Amino acid sequence: EVQLVESGGGLVQVGGSLRLSCAASGFTFEDYAIGWFRQAPGKEREGVAFITNSDNMTGYAPPVKGRFSISRDNAKNMVYLEMNDLKPEDTATYVCAADGSDSGSLYTRWYDYWGQGTQVTVSS
Repeated sequence: EVQLVESGGGLVQVGGSLRLSCAASGFTFEDYAIGWFRQAPGKEREGVAFITNSDNMTGYAPPVKGRFSISRDNAKNMVYLEMNDLKPEDTATYVCAADGSDSGSLYTRWYDYWGQGTQVTVSS
């Protein structure tokens, strides 16, 4: 079955760093763009970052631009989100998702498969 399994979340102090991982299986990973999304209680889900499969183009939401970095390793069916200079407003459940259309966007409608998420809590 299709699986996207996130890991690497946890509790971190303001200004700290975390590296999230997303392990994919059950589909042709190299044919899918991958996005990271996050959702905090009481808030709408928002896109964080994406990376395409065709040309490895990346994109970031303004709140994380310059602080987060997305990358992928097709040989390992893995995608990563390096998170630096974390802020309390980064606190959320982070979910990775796979986009078979390779849209190069953070529109949720393009994403076919979703993981369960990993919790990131940034304490002040």
